[in-house]
Amino acid sequence: MAQLTLYLDRDTESKVKRAAKAAGVSVSRWVSNLIRERTAEEWPDSVREMAGSWPETPTAEELREKLPDDIPREPF
Repeated sequence: MAQLTLYLDRDTESKVKRAAKAAGVSVSRWVSNLIRERTAEEWPDSVREMAGSWPETPTAEELREKLPDDIPREPF
């Protein structure tokens, strides 16, 4: 496992310590989790599970069919 040294101003250090304490984890674990979340290349399971959860949402085609014809555009 790699080690990383961070230099933080006192205010930021205090915020990190409070956030880690509130989360019930060590500062190292809190920073590690934050880095993992911010560098993830996939959506979390909680987001993927939401797919299809709003079946009443109309498709793009359904939304467009209710619009009037567009006005003619001038050529470029």
